[in-house]
Amino acid sequence: MDTSPPDPHLSALYQELILDHYRRPRNKGTLEQATHTVSLNNPLCGDEIDLQLRVDGDLIKEARFIGRGCSISQAAASMMTQLLKDKSIPQALALADRMSAMMQGDEGAARDKTLGELRALAGVSKFPVRIKCALLPWNALTDAVKS
Repeated sequence: MDTSPPDPHLSALYQELILDHYRRPRNKGTLEQATHTVSLNNPLCGDEIDLQLRVDGDLIKEARFIGRGCSISQAAASMMTQLLKDKSIPQALALADRMSAMMQGDEGAARDKTLGELRALAGVSKFPVRIKCALLPWNALTDAVKS
């Protein structure tokens, strides 16, 4: 296990990426012709997300969200909706599993390039109270595609 301290430059870069997604969320808004919709909230901190997907066959063609809450939950939703476009349902669920593993401290998941920008949230795993914030959009995704 690597016990070296995290690179402060990388940490700052990740913080900036999270804040950028929070301040300028991608795919935020209502999705016309959504085929899957789910609303979830985290009553402990007040985070809310309404996730809307347009699925054609097995492919997620579009994903949008409306949400309120902390920078972590909203950035995670923004990053997730970018990553889901043109993914199959099984691919999306595999990404949800990898995200969950990363939030549980799995270093392999934190290095997994399939998570894209979401790897910036790996440090959240050190703050158990914030893990639910990062996983809220992923829980909404799982609920949406399994219902």
